[in-house]
Amino acid sequence: MHDELTEVDIQKMKDEIRWRREELNPKLRDEVRRTRELGDLSENDEYRSAKREWNRNNSRIRYLEAMIETAVVIKVDHAEDTVGLFDKVTLFYEEDDEENTITLVTTLRNDVFGGYISKESPVGKAIMGHKVGDRVIVQVNEKISYPVVIRKIEKGEDDPNLKIQQY
Repeated sequence: MHDELTEVDIQKMKDEIRWRREELNPKLRDEVRRTRELGDLSENDEYRSAKREWNRNNSRIRYLEAMIETAVVIKVDHAEDTVGLFDKVTLFYEEDDEENTITLVTTLRNDVFGGYISKESPVGKAIMGHKVGDRVIVQVNEKISYPVVIRKIEKGEDDPNLKIQQY
């Protein structure tokens, strides 16, 4: 499976890799060395914690490198009157009689609590390419689905200030 990411996503991952390698990794390595000198490693919780953080950092670097290697770089261009990537979309949930505004983003910058919804999510897949006034069915799984009506589309751009997911 390949993630569809933008050039900004790729650059943000490269920046994080560089920061983790050049700044964070040396500090974590020094902490592992310092805590190793504290004594018996079988009872040294500080050492185990430092080692765990160092390994976690290296794991994140490998994850980001794999994401970059397998990513499909996409362009952010879509019709002016349809829902596309980075657009702010107001949806009406008929069953709840409520409105909610979301912004469609790449999977890497998904933040449900912040209102940033992945274009790969059930909602993202359902509304992508549709217009104001369209009623679409969000298919959560084989048994669960619900209708939403697109009430408003505010065209957006790839915001380099949007953070990428951490873990």
